[in-house]
Amino acid sequence: MTLEKILAAINSSISHLEDSVAASEKDKETTVTSDVWQAAADLEYALFLFSLMHQEEPKPSSLKTNPRSKQAEMKPLLASSKDLLETAKESLKTQNLLEANKKASVARGHLLRIHDAFEKKRKSAK
Repeated sequence: MTLEKILAAINSSISHLEDSVAASEKDKETTVTSDVWQAAADLEYALFLFSLMHQEEPKPSSLKTNPRSKQAEMKPLLASSKDLLETAKESLKTQNLLEANKKASVARGHLLRIHDAFEKKRKSAK
């Protein structure tokens, strides 16, 4: 039951990321922001469900995105997040829960970087 919920949340997140990429190509910034927020919410739910499944296991070390560039481009981060979630989905289907969780966590980090960029842009516009 929980695996189905995780898969549904990841699928929803992927769908919102696809919508955000399409909106970014049409320069619809508010739609992009909304879709990224929804994708992140769905992903947080999936990660929450992963954590419930693995409460008694030792927690993996903190996963961080590549710190190379603090000002990363949004479109590559969106594409990378989508690819990571597609890989996580495939890992779920093969019952490789640890790998699926890792990929989803890295995708979450990408989405957080996108949120930071949105917030900086919003603050600079004021």
